[in-house]
Amino acid sequence: NSNRLREVAEKKGTPAYMIDNASQIDPQWLVGKLRIGVTAGASAPEVLVQAGIDRLKELGARSVRALEGVEEHVTFPLPKGLDGAKPQA
Repeated sequence: NSNRLREVAEKKGTPAYMIDNASQIDPQWLVGKLRIGVTAGASAPEVLVQAGIDRLKELGARSVRALEGVEEHVTFPLPKGLDGAKPQA
């Protein structure tokens, strides 16, 4: 989850911030930084991720490069009680 991503970064000595929208990006976070990484939890809508990238560009980011990740095809079974449930009319 998103909080775990932040914890992993901080354990490696990298400042990490969780935001709900692009307006929460503090320009002071960028002072003296040469590279910035952006990641998002699986449930984060792509439009919000893109808004964050656009905000970073407004604040002076010069180039954006998408890095390839691992594409996962994970499925989870429904909880007991829902696996055979029929929709109610």
